[in-house]
Amino acid sequence: QVQVVESGGGLVQPGGSLKLSCAASGSIFRINAMGWYRQAPGKERELVATISSGGRTNYANFVKGRFTISRDNAKNMAYLQMNSLKPEDTAVYYCKAIVLDYDYWGQGTQVTVSP
Repeated sequence: QVQVVESGGGLVQPGGSLKLSCAASGSIFRINAMGWYRQAPGKERELVATISSGGRTNYANFVKGRFTISRDNAKNMAYLQMNSLKPEDTAVYYCKAIVLDYDYWGQGTQVTVSP
């Protein structure tokens, strides 16, 4: 069993920054890719960024240049540094860890960007 827990969400003003953390624990031999996704009210969940075990990254166009994904393989952690936040970034942010071809999701952390 693998547990995934996100943290670091909150309320921030437009133009501000937040850093999200994702911790994976449990029966982990090796985590393949990790990723951040988000879901705004009334919308489908969408990909924000992913990172492979080797550090290769992929970003949605709407966050390129503003968000940075990273990971610490030794700690089974992933991070999402979010800069220049916009109101449209408001959503629940979810972390996903892929272990042995299975997807494990966290419960999400709320990010609200508002004056």
